[in-house]
Amino acid sequence: MSGSTLSRFPPSNASSATSDWEMRTPSPEPSVYSMTTSMREAAYRELHGRNVNSYSDVYSLPADDQELQRLDHQHEMFKATMGKYPPPLPVILAEQPGIQKLAVDLGCGSGSWILDVARDFPHCSCVAIDLVPMQNLDMPPNCRSEVDDINLGLDHYLSTFDVVHARLICTGIKDYAGLVNHMALALRPGGLLDLTEYNFIIHDANRKPIVITDDDVLNMRGPWLPRWMKLAQRAIRHRGGEVDAADHLYMWVSHHGAFQDVVHRQFWYQASPWNRHNDAESRRQNEIATTMREDMLEFLKSGRPLLLGAGIPEDIVNIIEERARAELNETRLAFVLFFFFSNCLALSPKIFV
Repeated sequence: MSGSTLSRFPPSNASSATSDWEMRTPSPEPSVYSMTTSMREAAYRELHGRNVNSYSDVYSLPADDQELQRLDHQHEMFKATMGKYPPPLPVILAEQPGIQKLAVDLGCGSGSWILDVARDFPHCSCVAIDLVPMQNLDMPPNCRSEVDDINLGLDHYLSTFDVVHARLICTGIKDYAGLVNHMALALRPGGLLDLTEYNFIIHDANRKPIVITDDDVLNMRGPWLPRWMKLAQRAIRHRGGEVDAADHLYMWVSHHGAFQDVVHRQFWYQASPWNRHNDAESRRQNEIATTMREDMLEFLKSGRPLLLGAGIPEDIVNIIEERARAELNETRLAFVLFFFFSNCLALSPKIFV
């Protein structure tokens, strides 16, 4: 990697505790949090009928049981389409005598991904980082929950992890390109970066974006799901999230200078099981689409605090949500929508020169 060194990318000077109890550890030492009543009260606040984290003003999607269940089901869908792990991960996390392997999940949500890693690689130390403590009652002994705002950077994890994973965190990230830099600093030489994002754009039958302009977004006409997504985009930007991160992942990683073997993968999902063919692949796509539809039906509920918190009138939110829900439940072939997820994989070189 001639002409590029990590010294080009200095860590930020941001530092802060994220709550009244110790959340930001200065080094990757084991830390375990029991979800006491006082901690729950400190970690959550109610917003428009849902429990959201009480720390970040950027991320306002729920962190309650209903949302965590949605994320668990979503994780199973991603495994069925993207594979449980990208091919380099098992090799990188393979047990080596005298070497402690470490993996981190940034913005872990329900913790489904990092819990899989902890169980499949029991010799690894696994860290789940989010704005609220993980609530899983069956956490493996090699996995720990840390509560932190990764917008503050990862300075305390310099050259720590063999794998850094993040999925669908853009709604709570103020500077995603800067976070990629911190991920690079947190990786050991030879480590793996695994990022997946969605840009909140719905596509038509030809996989072309359905464009809803800012001037048109509040006009009450279909298509309704793209219109709801446009409102979500505006609300996320209003709070400071980088909603279009999916469109830039490959550029940010490949141009960074601290990565090699950068791979960009695209995954398309039907919005509903509209495929009328009866071959094995069509049946498989419909099965996946059924899960995708259930995910989005729940996400329409989860997004209410986000939209209402951005000042969008409740009567408008109600109408667009109801009609978007009806669109998702429509399975006629004439109405076709696609979701596009962007996945970026990269290796941190073993030697920087």
